[in-house]
Amino acid sequence: MKINKINIPPVNPYRTNQLKTEQAKEQTKIKTDKLEISSQAKQLSETSPITTERNERVQQLKAQIESGTYKVEPEKLAANLIKHFKK
Repeated sequence: MKINKINIPPVNPYRTNQLKTEQAKEQTKIKTDKLEISSQAKQLSETSPITTERNERVQQLKAQIESGTYKVEPEKLAANLIKHFKK
């Protein structure tokens, strides 16, 4: 009786051990993201004089509205509305 070799994959315990150590090394490598902010972006993130003036004006208007001293000029309001919608 003759026994033929049945497609048994070669077993190499050293290769499997080597694969396990390589996988462990890859997992230990920590990849981190880096963020670099350009000088132009830093300048844009700073508060501009326009925003500070706008904030001051908003605070003044809030105070006038709360105290009841804010008066609406209907002619000026209508002119600004017309100018806005004609754009």
